[in-house]
Amino acid sequence: MNAAPAYPAEFLAAIAYTLPDEGGYVDDPYDAGGPTRWGISKRVYPNLDIEHLTRDQAIAIYYRDYWLNWGFGRLAPAISAKVFDLAIVMGEREATKCLQRACRACGRPLLEDGIIGAVTGAATIEISSAVASGALSPLLAALRSEAAGFFIAAAAIELPNHDQEFLPGWLNRAYR
Repeated sequence: MNAAPAYPAEFLAAIAYTLPDEGGYVDDPYDAGGPTRWGISKRVYPNLDIEHLTRDQAIAIYYRDYWLNWGFGRLAPAISAKVFDLAIVMGEREATKCLQRACRACGRPLLEDGIIGAVTGAATIEISSAVASGALSPLLAALRSEAAGFFIAAAAIELPNHDQEFLPGWLNRAYR
């Protein structure tokens, strides 16, 4: 009998935050990802049986290919779940660039390179540790704003005839 993998608490919080928005099988002709289940797309995983992908398989993919590969664990726990969630929708590099712009808005000038390295991770921890207990994180507020701006631009520029239908859901996700 195989035991479930022991995932870090921060990853479990991030996946719990994200999966409610990503469940179910979807094959929307206007979705550039093609058939999708649990947010895992056929475009990214062309050899995977997306229609029959289990929740546990999706979680394992998210841990291996997103959490570990992109370094979300380097971020302040208060922000890692939000950046992870955004990465599922807009891509890892764009979500990280939104985070880096949000750090700049909080007074920490960062290179906008789309990579979660030591400097980006440390900036999120520094900003988050300066926030009083129970106060809204200025970094989270700035990140929400950056994400909303990204989604508005994507809907207006990339595929204006089709992405408009996705915009309300994207904005809900940005501000959640």
